[in-house]
Amino acid sequence: MTADLITEEHSGYALLIMKKKYPVILSETERDELKQLIAAGTAPARKLTHARILLKADQSPQGPGWVDEMVAEAVEVSQPTVSRVRKQYFEEGLEAALNRRPPNREYYRKLDGEQEARLVALACSDPPEGQARWSLRLLADRMVELEVVDDLSYQTVRRTLKKTNSSLT
Repeated sequence: MTADLITEEHSGYALLIMKKKYPVILSETERDELKQLIAAGTAPARKLTHARILLKADQSPQGPGWVDEMVAEAVEVSQPTVSRVRKQYFEEGLEAALNRRPPNREYYRKLDGEQEARLVALACSDPPEGQARWSLRLLADRMVELEVVDDLSYQTVRRTLKKTNSSLT
């Protein structure tokens, strides 16, 4: 991170201000919004923590302009967290710095509706000879034997049956 120390005279005191690569300069509206958010205290803890970080790191004339280490100590988070919030605010804005990103990973269903129905029907049928009940692994293996699917994990069987409230007993 590129940062230079600048000494500034303010009310007779010499202040050390970090010249940051990603400065946080809040508008009056943003500052008020963050203060109201903290005062209400009803937002998720992460959002409140990020609001506190932004208020302490604010380098506008009305803000304290603390360095990352001081902010981290005051808010009780790590210094890299302060840096990440600062960068996110600078690059993406206030909402992005306060709120979690939605996951960008795509989840594909392992079984379609017809295959799930076949699995549930199989689980409800009598267990194989020599077995007292169906196990998750037995169900997965039988689905492959019946050529309903090419490959099936017992964990997928577990999630599917849990979702359908089926009981193997």
